[in-house]
Amino acid sequence: MSVDRSRILSILESLIFVSEKPLSFRKIRAILDGVPAKDLQTMIEDLSRQYREQSRGIILEEVAEGYQMRTPPENQDWIKMLVEYKPMRLSRPAMETLAIIAYRQPVTKTDVESIRGVDSTSGVARLLELGLIKILGRKEIPGRPFIYGTTPDFLEVFNLATLADLPSLKEIEDLNPGEIEAFTDKLSQAAGEKVESAPETEDNTPDELLDLEQVGHDAAAPVESEDVDLLLPPEKTKKSADPDAESRGPEDEEDEDENGDEDEEYDEDEEGEYDEDEEGDEEDEYDEDEEGDEVPLDDDGIPSEDEEPGDDEFDENGSK
Repeated sequence: MSVDRSRILSILESLIFVSEKPLSFRKIRAILDGVPAKDLQTMIEDLSRQYREQSRGIILEEVAEGYQMRTPPENQDWIKMLVEYKPMRLSRPAMETLAIIAYRQPVTKTDVESIRGVDSTSGVARLLELGLIKILGRKEIPGRPFIYGTTPDFLEVFNLATLADLPSLKEIEDLNPGEIEAFTDKLSQAAGEKVESAPETEDNTPDELLDLEQVGHDAAAPVESEDVDLLLPPEKTKKSADPDAESRGPEDEEDEDENGDEDEEYDEDEEGEYDEDEEGDEEDEYDEDEEGDEVPLDDDGIPSEDEEPGDDEFDENGSK
């Protein structure tokens, strides 16, 4: 690929600009496959430096294992006059839960609770709902609880290139409550205006979210990380024997149950000689032939002589 440096820089800038998510270096290399990796890395660094040195309204940052164009933090007040932005709301308990998962991943909810000393169900559910953590699978211990880890969105929201960029600290199990709080403050500062402190009551979530761990215990099959990125309702986590079950809603299932009950009643009726409806039909004065014409019946409910008796008609002696 014989393209001069300025042209490559232009292409590189366009690629990063149009990417909705941080563009990974691997993807950049795949597109500009004729350019040596070392040269590409140097160009990206040069481009990022140019943006900063020229005090541009756009900066190029390495975040979430990729590169993304962003606006400088000092311009946020003016940007908010044009664009309505709703920051992510996280309570202090949820932030503490997120901090522990970020450092200890993969980790179970029980592990988080042993460090925090309090129940963390609602915090875990909130983080799953926001897409900051995901279910990685199950821990092969009694009960097979879910294990959790952070997502690329976590890195993006908190302005981290990789997990290695997390603030260094001693073993999180040894942290006292004050130190955990200090660390959550660091995370909040890194996120800037993307995360807003919320009251603890906002961690209250519907029962189907709070029962997540129990759903994990009841589910028979392991949960793969690529299958579950966000929290699914409990009924989705169970493997159904019916391949169409996932496409049906609760109302369909109720209808199905009602139909099932009707089928059972019908089966019970079939065990007898006739059901009530069939007897009622025989007592009608008229029946219909195959073409829909009305056929007169005599006093005994038998077709008139010009019609051949059906298979189910008998004479007085019990013979057809």
